[in-house]
Amino acid sequence: MRWWRPVAFAAWLLAQTVTAGVAQPSHLTRGINLTNWFRFPPSRDPAALGAYLGNQALADLRSAGFDFVRLAIDPAIVATASDRAVLIAAIRRIQRQGFAVIVSPHPQGWRLEADAAPLTAFWRSLAPALRALDQARTLPEILNEPVFPGDPAAWQAVQHAVLHDIRRALPAATVVLTGQDWGSIDGLLALAPEDDRNVLYSFHLYDPPELTSLAAYRPGLDRAALAKLPFPADDPARCAATAGSARDPATAGLMRYYCSFGWDAARVGESVQRAAAWAQQHHVALLAGEFGATAALNPPARLAWFGTVRYALESRGIRWALWGYDDVMGFAIQPPPGPRPLLDPAVLAALGLAPRM
Repeated sequence: MRWWRPVAFAAWLLAQTVTAGVAQPSHLTRGINLTNWFRFPPSRDPAALGAYLGNQALADLRSAGFDFVRLAIDPAIVATASDRAVLIAAIRRIQRQGFAVIVSPHPQGWRLEADAAPLTAFWRSLAPALRALDQARTLPEILNEPVFPGDPAAWQAVQHAVLHDIRRALPAATVVLTGQDWGSIDGLLALAPEDDRNVLYSFHLYDPPELTSLAAYRPGLDRAALAKLPFPADDPARCAATAGSARDPATAGLMRYYCSFGWDAARVGESVQRAAAWAQQHHVALLAGEFGATAALNPPARLAWFGTVRYALESRGIRWALWGYDDVMGFAIQPPPGPRPLLDPAVLAALGLAPRM
């Protein structure tokens, strides 16, 4: 798997070029999303919630080379002062293991395009509570994957107002911002940077979704056939041949559609470069807050995609966080995790990380 290990010096030199002159928050290089702890917990009992992930499991993540956690939070789970106290205790315990923590709201059912009040209320209650933590290692993220279809200006106005609220409570914290359109690269490019140097700009990367999620956006397809898609898809004939395993014409057609783009390292790099060029233009720092591919995808393609995306990001000086620890798109550890879940060594290797010894 040497194809994602080009000359290290060239990657380092490019990263310096991209990030020169940008305020660089410490403690963030390679991260992991904790997707269920405060989002879809098996139990909302405070004792069970606080104990969802043990210290040894956190220590193994740190030993593997992760240095920050992105903690997905359903605002409904931290709605009261006592709920927030459980969250603060959990973040403090994560930080004691040496991690920075991105605090990321993942609401269910909010329609912020019509009414931004729930987001405002969330941060006006949580931001003051976060003052009890080390601001250098506690990063509020304004919102996970804002939608605001076709209306980047409306999202910009909401984000600007919420940033102002967070700043009043957390003047020294690095705040994570993002564009609309589900936090995509296109949404990032439509965003005007804020007049605030202590921020990171985030985007999510799941391209191409026919590969990474087996076209989850389209019901009724033959997922077993889609799971055979190759990556890189640089041999059109070999790629198109996999469509012969599909049980229906719609799946076969979508597989041939994927193959027609010739997805490979160069194409992934072109996608990431769009974000990197925007960051260079505006002299800001970037975070790939999520990327992942389903464990149902054939392992060679999945591991190759992980390694390709990881290199495309790191060679451009972009921090990243895998989605996720307890999610099928990453390590696929079943919640609640046991005392010391095994981190898939093949996934770790693709991410340039090392298994525990």
